[in-house]
Amino acid sequence: MFLRGIFMVALAAMSLKAVADDTKIDYQDIFNLEYASDPRITPDGKSVVYVRNSMDIMTDSTRANIWTVGLDGKGHKPILSGKANYRMPRFSPDGTRMAYVSSVEGKTQIYVRWLATGETARVTDLQFGPSSLAWSPDGTQIAFTMFVPKKQKTFFSLPAKPKGAKWAGPAQVIDRATYRINEVGYLPHGYTQIFVVPADGGTPRQVTKGDYNYGGQMAWMPDSKTIVLSVNRSENWQLNPLESEIYTLGIDDGKLTQLTHRKGPDAGPQVSPDGSLIAYVGFDDKGMQSQNQQLYVMGADGSNPHMLTPDLDRAIAEFQWSKDGKGLYYSYDDRGTRHVSYVTLAGAGRKITGKVGGQSLGRPYTSGDFRAAPDGRVVFTLGRTERPADLAVVDRIGRVTPITALNEDIFGHKKLAGVEELNFDSSVDKTPIEAWLMKPVDFDPSKKYPLLLEIHGGPHAAYGPDFAAEDQLYAAHGYVVVYVNPRGSTSYGAAFANMIHHDYPSHDYDDLMDAVNLVIGQGYIDTDQLYITGGSGGGVLSAWTIGHTNRFRAAVVVKPVINWTSFVLTADFSPYFVKYWFPDMPWNAQETYWKHSPLAYVGNVKTPTMMMVGQEDYRTPDSETEQFYEALKLQGIDSVMVRIPQSGHHIAAKPSNLVQKVGNILAWFKDHDGKDEKKAAE
Repeated sequence: MFLRGIFMVALAAMSLKAVADDTKIDYQDIFNLEYASDPRITPDGKSVVYVRNSMDIMTDSTRANIWTVGLDGKGHKPILSGKANYRMPRFSPDGTRMAYVSSVEGKTQIYVRWLATGETARVTDLQFGPSSLAWSPDGTQIAFTMFVPKKQKTFFSLPAKPKGAKWAGPAQVIDRATYRINEVGYLPHGYTQIFVVPADGGTPRQVTKGDYNYGGQMAWMPDSKTIVLSVNRSENWQLNPLESEIYTLGIDDGKLTQLTHRKGPDAGPQVSPDGSLIAYVGFDDKGMQSQNQQLYVMGADGSNPHMLTPDLDRAIAEFQWSKDGKGLYYSYDDRGTRHVSYVTLAGAGRKITGKVGGQSLGRPYTSGDFRAAPDGRVVFTLGRTERPADLAVVDRIGRVTPITALNEDIFGHKKLAGVEELNFDSSVDKTPIEAWLMKPVDFDPSKKYPLLLEIHGGPHAAYGPDFAAEDQLYAAHGYVVVYVNPRGSTSYGAAFANMIHHDYPSHDYDDLMDAVNLVIGQGYIDTDQLYITGGSGGGVLSAWTIGHTNRFRAAVVVKPVINWTSFVLTADFSPYFVKYWFPDMPWNAQETYWKHSPLAYVGNVKTPTMMMVGQEDYRTPDSETEQFYEALKLQGIDSVMVRIPQSGHHIAAKPSNLVQKVGNILAWFKDHDGKDEKKAAE
């Protein structure tokens, strides 16, 4: 068994190719996936510009180019395309120019393109990458955010080294609560600030100052002299990670005026077309694990703040003013799918579409972007089980029309697994639970199939009926795949999400087992071939499950939390986790931390287990995986540890790593299916 394990990826690829001819999804298809994001309506209201994301097999990364297509689906063509990345298209107020960011000349810079002629000017020469581009209403300036380094104090300076000597270098001094971030690494000392630069090019001018991070979305007031922004300037802001307020900033004098005043985040300000109102999202912070941000409007001076969505027990994801300023479009997740709705300033609303999604390629998480056209049509990223995100248009009577087909060259001739919705009541307390089922393409109900339970992370996140390359590959390999939104998942209301508040894992485990039992009850599952995997929060629940039952033949626990005490003291956002996920510091609440740690139950594990983690994971640090792996080894449990190279918490960020993840999982399950032992016994 050990020798076979050495060749896991090769065996998985060979076995899949043997059973999955050109009519089924294969590993190579992962390198050809594309999806749409960040749509922006062109100034004439007839077309959309968007970011076309594709996999670059040579650099093992995602490439972003800017394309355009008519709202009628015609004229699909590139605007900026090539090996470099082009993204963040933003039109000038008069519609004659488009700003964007690109690394085409090395470091990421801001460029402006004249739409009539195609002429392009490089606007900046920046040391660090810009973000959050925003045109001034008069079209003369572009505001953006950028990291600004600050000299770090040192406690000791090395003596002068001899000429030609090669020393290790100075020590790194860390004095902040958050000092490293997943997918970024150890943070240099400094803060994100706001700059303005002439739209025709020139010298950027920093307009904020101080030891605060001025990141995120911002907007201009009509005078082109004032910016509306959100920032956390609270006392001990490093230890109050959710706090922020809306401010106005005079770009000439740097004067900040606070507009909102409450405990909790206020963020994402957008100014109404006439400049009289500011819309934003936020909530009253009650210290719960899951809290829904709602949509608010206030006067431009901060007066009369009020909620526009008081009856929506869901979190606002994205919003946009209508052209006439009489209402706002917004998106939110409901029962595993993303929706777009419209609400007037008086609070009257209407639903527009519930088919947004498709941007989470690996697993079927809720996702998606939208943009409203002046005539009331809405362009959005279309979520479907058989395709990643395309662009689609929904008209005012609800008709949805796809206007791109980015993956037909890959999947047009292939069969992909369909997705069936499951609904049941929890055996614990009759709470309604939703799940989804994927069957192999050539499914025959008279046969018996292996069952794979695949668990989402978060834990406050949601799966839904969306494309998922990982699950499609499992199904192509002959597995029936079930995935669940157990209690704690978002998109079912705050009460459902907070059923695990300070109590995770707990009965979410029972919800998962209920789903497994429901599928087994349909009669086509080989009950001797049950498997389990999950990542992040799903890794927590996978490890928890094998510590509470031996029913699974093999498990793959991916990037888990194993010991909550060590996690909250080593994860990248420690101040958030310890404040909102637990009742107190670990040294004051040891019993709570330990009883919810999968490590507390590792002595019960009999299941052959693969542990998997990214080598640069700072969200659920690799030390968590290592603890459980070593505990399994000390007990003599059949176990291995797979470390994914050049990967943070988001293993699927590199297409080759997504392939490695699935290949190793399938090979581990095949290595433990017992078929060879059964043949030998016969």
